[in-house]
Amino acid sequence: MPFVKKVKSDAYFSRFQVKYRRRREGKTDYYARKRLVTQAKNKYNAPKYRLVVRFTNRDIIVQIVYARLQGDFVLTAARSQELPRYGINHGLTNWTAAYATGLLCARRALAKLGLADKYEGVAEPDGSLTLTEALDDEDAPRPFKCYLDVGLKRTSTGHRVFGAMKGASDGGIFIPHSEKRFPGYDQESKSLDSEVLKKYIFGGHVAEYMESLEEEDDERFKKQFSSYLADDIGSEDIEEIYTNAYAAIREDPTFQPSEKTKDWKAEGLKYKKSKLTLEERRARIQAKIEAFKASGGEAAAAEDDDDDE
Repeated sequence: MPFVKKVKSDAYFSRFQVKYRRRREGKTDYYARKRLVTQAKNKYNAPKYRLVVRFTNRDIIVQIVYARLQGDFVLTAARSQELPRYGINHGLTNWTAAYATGLLCARRALAKLGLADKYEGVAEPDGSLTLTEALDDEDAPRPFKCYLDVGLKRTSTGHRVFGAMKGASDGGIFIPHSEKRFPGYDQESKSLDSEVLKKYIFGGHVAEYMESLEEEDDERFKKQFSSYLADDIGSEDIEEIYTNAYAAIREDPTFQPSEKTKDWKAEGLKYKKSKLTLEERRARIQAKIEAFKASGGEAAAAEDDDDDE
């Protein structure tokens, strides 16, 4: 047998320490989190805010979060499931919905902090890179600043996470970023095509796909966009829907809880089995005994005794 070098000794295994649970589960990138959470000492315990963007199969969640020793605290949040209130009933997980959710979260946060009137952001987006700047007045408050937290998503060019960031930036929040990851950015020429980005902001890419699919495969078009067609929404109506939605979000970004069709607590308690008390258990046993006697149990027991004899 050839010589095999022992790379990891017993001392290595005796000192082995497992990684953090969320790292083992693949949920948290602690290398990135440390740099997003750590605040400079000369900030005098001022929180370092993060724009946390997360995606599910049916929802987009945008939160503004800051960290404390006790854990993370959410300043404000918005979900794409709130967009039907503003007229967006379809495509709640696409790039444009991410933009609208980011805009809603930004306007809601600024309204909560009393900065909504001072920092309006970009009311009419044209697809250009526009960062929120401080006001000329020295006594005016500085813009609300936060950093993008993408989690474990791959930050590829054109990803929806940058749509949420663009919406929050246009909503009046200062988020340090460049134009390199927006749709329409050309890696060779190092320039951004603002028309392409504007098309994504107003759902033009969805309208373009609808038109091409209708021409190429009408059957697939009717199946894929059946919910749009049920509400009589065509490719020419999409831009107007998002334009009106952005205006409605700016007019009233406050959170309103959805109407509950059922009392779900009562529904759950309906099937819950409560623990019986001692008196109830004794009464239950006595009732079983009485029922057994009434059904002729004693006569059956007597017949069994006769058979044994």
